[in-house]
Amino acid sequence: MTQNHGNVNQGASGPQPKPGVLRIHAYVAGAAQTRNGKPAVKLSANENPLGASPAAKAAYEDAARNLPIYPDGSARLLREAIAEVEGLDPARILCGLGSGEILSLLAKAYAGEGDEVIYAEHGFSLYPISALAAGADPVVARTTGLRADVDKILDLCTPRTKLVFLDNPNNPTGTYLPVAEVERLRAGLPAQTLLVVDEAYAEFAEAGDFGSMLKAVETREDLVVTRTFSKIHGLAGLRVGWGYMPLAVADALHRIRGPFNVSIPAQVAGAAAIRDKAHVEASRNHVLRWRSWLAQALGGIGMEVTPSQANFLLLRFDPEGPRSAPAADAWLQERGYILRRMEGYGLPDRLRLSIGREEDNRAVVEALAQFMTENHQ
Repeated sequence: MTQNHGNVNQGASGPQPKPGVLRIHAYVAGAAQTRNGKPAVKLSANENPLGASPAAKAAYEDAARNLPIYPDGSARLLREAIAEVEGLDPARILCGLGSGEILSLLAKAYAGEGDEVIYAEHGFSLYPISALAAGADPVVARTTGLRADVDKILDLCTPRTKLVFLDNPNNPTGTYLPVAEVERLRAGLPAQTLLVVDEAYAEFAEAGDFGSMLKAVETREDLVVTRTFSKIHGLAGLRVGWGYMPLAVADALHRIRGPFNVSIPAQVAGAAAIRDKAHVEASRNHVLRWRSWLAQALGGIGMEVTPSQANFLLLRFDPEGPRSAPAADAWLQERGYILRRMEGYGLPDRLRLSIGREEDNRAVVEALAQFMTENHQ
């Protein structure tokens, strides 16, 4: 979701930022407290309901003794842990301040004034922000059934197209493209275009035709895949992510990244988290179980739920009136539940519900059932 802070630079006589910067609507995270300040259950940010791995917590605490020391700028320890677990080449891995930093670095390195960056409608709002910050023009490809449409993306490509961002599965819809469609997209893009597949939620996908593009990176010079430690690993507070990319792309990004962009606590906790396979599996199983339960329970009370391959569900309400999304949001906040409003993603009739703990999942369904009953027209 984005927020317009207004153009405070308009009419100013001092130094001015690049024009693209003033076109950006700053990113706004999901609400963390209710409007009335009451204690609430936060189901707005797709955080891990099981929390971080015990091994990651222990590594983080142990890192306190190294706080006076600069971190290894290449994040070698973390890259080697990722490579070990995922079966990848550590030289092709670049770690960042969340996967969002990788996305921004890619735009900065590969797009600029006069260039275009394509992303799918309802895609992660950092994509247009990254394009504009780099001086490029963001171009929106319309979706079909809330799913990225390969043909519509390809139809928008021109000699100016330098990047295509694709979140797969998508945030905030939870929809996905089958691996064959992603491969068709890559094959159809112009030669100068870099395809960036954002797999922040890939660990939660269970569809038979879904597939990660990680291994495909090793045979192409025009494909990057990003991942995050914020979701399946429960390290959102540490801001650590990574990308897998051709060696030439990694070389370019290393030249412009911050020299110590990933802290020592983030590196050691990330390495411990990705090696803790039991916690990863428990986190995935929890989401799969309760995603299915929530979809069925919410459908049973008459709600339209978009099928999801992520750790959240997108709920549809009436366009206006007593059963609208804003009305549901107010109702839930009054009862101590915070979901994500979707106006900033062009979906004003939706709320996004993160999969929470068992007691929270059951309670929010009960609250929504009351909302649907008491606001029956």
